[in-house]
Amino acid sequence: MDPYGGYEATEESSSGPFQRDDLPGAVNWNLLLADEADYEWHDLDRWVKWLKTSHGLSPSIVPPFYYLHDELVWELSALHTHWLSCYHQTASPSAPIAWRRDFEDTKHRLRDWVAISGTRLDRDRPTRVTFWPGETPVVQPAEITIQDRDGHFEEFVRQDVQRRRRIEASVNSPLVG
Repeated sequence: MDPYGGYEATEESSSGPFQRDDLPGAVNWNLLLADEADYEWHDLDRWVKWLKTSHGLSPSIVPPFYYLHDELVWELSALHTHWLSCYHQTASPSAPIAWRRDFEDTKHRLRDWVAISGTRLDRDRPTRVTFWPGETPVVQPAEITIQDRDGHFEEFVRQDVQRRRRIEASVNSPLVG
């Protein structure tokens, strides 16, 4: 991917069962199978890197560790599929301007999400959770420094895919009883 050029699908993302020849649907991260998640994580990450570079976005809008925060994943994923739809060859010629308007709105929400999340340029902590009366509070993990963003992302995706494979295996295994 040329960092100053367009968002280009790699050979890896433009082949296989998840190729997007038609208009994409929304991505429900809760329901993706392991192979689908692997594809979607990498496709989203390529697009997010293109977006932050092509628009000069600061980490207060698109932080490098967005993938560790569900609220940022859902927001950026929605923006990504909206972009794919608005810039699809069958889209209305005015669709890109609608995306630009929606992108401006989304940037404000992203700033709010980033401020709440606790993610920064070189370090991250889990988003703080408010516990309601009667709920048992959970100790929040400490902030960590991440030296190799791309390596950390690949390890995160690997673990997510493995987790989904275990779930798939347990669902597909015969019931003992």
